[in-house]
Amino acid sequence: MFIYFDEEQQIFHLQNGKISYIIGIEKEKYLIHRYFGPCIKQYHQCNELQRIDRGFATNPISHERTFSLNTLPLETSTQGNLDYRISNYQFRNEEGHRVTHFQYDHFHIYEGKPTLKELPPLQGEKAHTLSISLVDKKQSLEMLLHYTIYEQFPIIVRSVTYKNHGTQNVYLENAGSMLVDFPRCDFDLLTLNGSHTNEATIHRQKLHPGVQMIGSTRGVSSPQHHPFLGLVDKYANEHYGTVYGFHFIYSGNFIAQVEVEQYGSTRVQMGIHPDTFEWKLSAGTSFQTPEVVLNFSDQGFQQLSQTFHAFYQSQLIPKQWQKKERPILLNSWEGNYFQFTEEDLHKQIDLAKELGIELFVLDDGWFGKRNDDTTSLGDWFVNTDKLPQGIEGIADYLHQRDMLFGLWFEPEMISIESELFKQHPNWCLQVPHYEPTQGRQQLVLNLSLLEVQEYLIEMLSRYLSSGKIDYVKWDMNRHLSDVGSFALPHDQQKEVSHRYVLGLYRILSEVTTRFPNVLFENCSSGGGRFDPGMMVYMAQTWTSDNTDALCRSKIQYGYSFLYPPIMMGAHVSESPNHQVGRKTPFHSRFLIAMSGNFGYELAIEKLPSDLLAQIKEQVLFYKKHRSLIQFGKFYRIKEIDDFYATAWLFKNDEEALLVYSHGLARPAQAVQYIKTMYLDNEALYEDSEDKKIYSGSELNYAGILVPRIKEDFKCFYKYWKKVS
Repeated sequence: MFIYFDEEQQIFHLQNGKISYIIGIEKEKYLIHRYFGPCIKQYHQCNELQRIDRGFATNPISHERTFSLNTLPLETSTQGNLDYRISNYQFRNEEGHRVTHFQYDHFHIYEGKPTLKELPPLQGEKAHTLSISLVDKKQSLEMLLHYTIYEQFPIIVRSVTYKNHGTQNVYLENAGSMLVDFPRCDFDLLTLNGSHTNEATIHRQKLHPGVQMIGSTRGVSSPQHHPFLGLVDKYANEHYGTVYGFHFIYSGNFIAQVEVEQYGSTRVQMGIHPDTFEWKLSAGTSFQTPEVVLNFSDQGFQQLSQTFHAFYQSQLIPKQWQKKERPILLNSWEGNYFQFTEEDLHKQIDLAKELGIELFVLDDGWFGKRNDDTTSLGDWFVNTDKLPQGIEGIADYLHQRDMLFGLWFEPEMISIESELFKQHPNWCLQVPHYEPTQGRQQLVLNLSLLEVQEYLIEMLSRYLSSGKIDYVKWDMNRHLSDVGSFALPHDQQKEVSHRYVLGLYRILSEVTTRFPNVLFENCSSGGGRFDPGMMVYMAQTWTSDNTDALCRSKIQYGYSFLYPPIMMGAHVSESPNHQVGRKTPFHSRFLIAMSGNFGYELAIEKLPSDLLAQIKEQVLFYKKHRSLIQFGKFYRIKEIDDFYATAWLFKNDEEALLVYSHGLARPAQAVQYIKTMYLDNEALYEDSEDKKIYSGSELNYAGILVPRIKEDFKCFYKYWKKVS
């Protein structure tokens, strides 16, 4: 059994041979967190709870002063009494009161996992779920805490359903998805922070008393703070130590926080950000929260990443893309921006075909009067001055050359200078009496409106139903502001942010279900909405608008803690780079881009013949190793240092490919050996360069010499084929 209830001990035990997650019922009322970590075959509460009469501690049973919910490790918080730590939920009734008193009522164990209403669901293959009901009988409210364990992964997935069984409205002011208390505080906190063009920077700091928090109130998950946090043993590194990872399956405003309280426990809480949220829970209705993935590793960051990679590849992205190779593409943006003609595109396509490129993506500038970024968003009709034969003409041109065609959209946005805005000025997010605020000279469509959803579904379906578009790049280039809706009453205006996300998910679900063979790439000025909620519908994401190879080595390194390379779009672009002006070697740009979902984004028709020859060689190399890179295991084998030097390894049962990025050259360079660490110790491997045979153990433990490098941004690779 993967989940069982010990009636004598009043213990729920979820275990799969890899992990155990244990919950206790105290006083027949309260859910207590007892354990989360390596699998325990049998549990008899050797880690008994400490019961001390603490000063200022509230006591739910007045004569038991040693029992206080403010000092015990809980599975969910209380509200308005008993527990003063950060909360996972908050109700307000029609009288304005916020006190509730939830107590354990019953449980249900079943195969699979709960169906999420309107939200992106993780798949439930070989999964088992425990749902625990807590009830506030005074107000007829119920909370269902859901715990799903998978047979193959050291993963617990949590969410909450809030229900109103009463006759009056209540307002859900905080709808957290997950809370857990650890009876220790000697952790480091790990987060992925950054900005536009500088996403996914690994940030590690020691926990301290009080609350440490990340979040977003921008309407999207944001490049500033990824919806992830980790609790890490202070000595943990890539290969050793205990790590807990918490990842939110949601694409809107979020909060992720940790509190170290007075007696040395650590509370972790994650959910929709309460500052921008409220939900009117009418009589007889319910509210379902997004899911949180809880990942456990006792072998450092590397095992945590391996679990995330395998889990998301098999349980998150659409099934039809889980094992399908991704094409090598040429994106038109940095090569053309808004200025191109049909003849220009034909020349680029012909050359791309000659070089072996498989997919051409026509980016921004093909519609309306879109000659710059000030106009035409929402006017999704073809600019026939640029494309006299329309989208079908350019698609046919590609298909006749046995190439795929991709097209850029930014469906969620609208320009004031557009026909759509003239027709439907009330379709954008706005509040009464205020002029809507522009960002990037555009407004945001109100996706909480059903008519806007239907318009976008119909518009996208009209293009995709031709069968001539193989790939869609879905962009979103500004955050939400003026978040309001004329369609909702005053007491539901704080629902708009969440309703926007639900509207987005409905559009994506509808369109990707209708057109399952179209490959969708998620983009929000790069990594502005790179989150697992979007990945449920789109199998890959444009990782960052920053295409500089040095910056990308760091960005892709950070995202690799959570996502495999196949999910990270990465392109070879021009030098000097358009974002930072840096000059980098062409070969280095290739090796960094090749380590993601590979493509090019530059004016290939302007390149000299020697670089075109290199592209042809690069394309052949990538095609030869594509399966290894896209579906092999990915290991970081050198932690990125202050000079941006790092190394990673792709490996499957038959071969291995190491990429080393030197970053900045340095004086008096120390002797370095890169150890592969993850090859098969007993196997023999042939080096593709010198044809020498090495044992896996030699490469793993002795390593290969990093040559003396007197050049910035130098990269090299090593490839080995298993021979026995």
